[in-house]
Amino acid sequence: MIIVSACLCGCNCKYNGGNNYNEKIKKIYDEGEAILVCPEEMSGLSTPREPVEIQGGSGVDVLEGRSKVLSANGTDVTDKFIKGANKVLEIAVKNNVKKAILKAKSPSCGARKIYDGTFSGKTVEGNGVTAELLQLNGIEVLSEEDF
Repeated sequence: MIIVSACLCGCNCKYNGGNNYNEKIKKIYDEGEAILVCPEEMSGLSTPREPVEIQGGSGVDVLEGRSKVLSANGTDVTDKFIKGANKVLEIAVKNNVKKAILKAKSPSCGARKIYDGTFSGKTVEGNGVTAELLQLNGIEVLSEEDF
């Protein structure tokens, strides 16, 4: 089994109420090989919700308490992002998952690149909170850009 960001399979759980449908990844799900997750919704955040970015670091910095996940107006959702990441990890461990395909650039799911915290569309190297937690626990994390 593979963990997959639900938005990549057409679930309308993206911050703005939309999705990031990817036909190739949806096929993996349709073949029964994927478990869909949305760390933000699993943490109790609503859809739609304010866009957020990691301020002053990446997922590892959030997990280690050095950075926060904030909206443009300063709403702090750091605890929710950590909660959602832990719920995804629980699912992965329970199902012996070794691989995840997560949404690129997301402050939660982003693999290798995330938005820089300025809400300007610029990216920096680093993982989102969920991507980082999964990698720290030995799970390979890919993004839809790898397909």
